[in-house]
Amino acid sequence: MKITKMGSAEWSGSLKEGKGSVSTESGALANQPYGFNTRFEGKAGTNPEELLGAAHAACFTMALSKMLGELDLAATKLETKAQVTLEKVGEEFVINTIHLNVTGQVPGVSSDKFRELASAASVGCPVSKLFKGAQIFLETHHHSS
Repeated sequence: MKITKMGSAEWSGSLKEGKGSVSTESGALANQPYGFNTRFEGKAGTNPEELLGAAHAACFTMALSKMLGELDLAATKLETKAQVTLEKVGEEFVINTIHLNVTGQVPGVSSDKFRELASAASVGCPVSKLFKGAQIFLETHHHSS
């Protein structure tokens, strides 16, 4: 099986004064604004790190759901936040850390088993593999009912 999806970006102007928009093939994002000010100055709009965080959280959560299903378990609720950090190292900007924070309500599984499955999902999901040069930190919170 091979799945190909597309995201797109448009840009005009210089780095600091320019602006752009990002869209997804599905239309979930349509001409969402982004720019230097949304990335570095906290202005309204999106930025690449936020989008990567959403993608990583979604992929990881699906991988964890799959692993639970392999044990005939189903989450009542899984909620994942992925904090992606961009920082300047020397003269380059790099994304070198990602913090995954997952809270799960999964009947029939211990907190230790939940942590074990979440750890495997944090290593095994395709987006984590894409980020193999970054440190991925995992924090888990589990509620059995």
